[in-house]
Amino acid sequence: MSEPQDVPPVSAEAWFTARLAFETDPADVAADRAAGRPLVLLDVRSRPAWEQGHVPGARHVPGAELADRLGELPPAAEDPSVVVYCWGPGCNGSTKAALVLARAGYRDVREMIGGYEYWAREGLAVETAGGRTRRAVDPLTGVAPPG
Repeated sequence: MSEPQDVPPVSAEAWFTARLAFETDPADVAADRAAGRPLVLLDVRSRPAWEQGHVPGARHVPGAELADRLGELPPAAEDPSVVVYCWGPGCNGSTKAALVLARAGYRDVREMIGGYEYWAREGLAVETAGGRTRRAVDPLTGVAPPG
């Protein structure tokens, strides 16, 4: 397999370091929140998807509206830590939204890989109009706590 001619070669170390600087996952987001680390959690799915369930405490701005609604977020000049999520691995809405934020001057933007799907499948709290709940941990995504 040959490398594209117009892309400079990158070491594996540089590649994975960069990925970890711009990606996070549901377990790490949950740990950051439990530790009290300030972050803006941004759900960029549609209104019906949001209403079906979302991460408690997340803000909702559909991706198609994000560029016009940046004023609803802390200003980029305050350098907030922003974590963006969409539906799941088959959705690139969070990638597109993270790019909008980066172009708007946000420096600490990360994409929550796995999105809402893996948040819920890992048994983390979800919120709907009916309140907060947790699903059982999906054995394909995590290990259920003992007991």
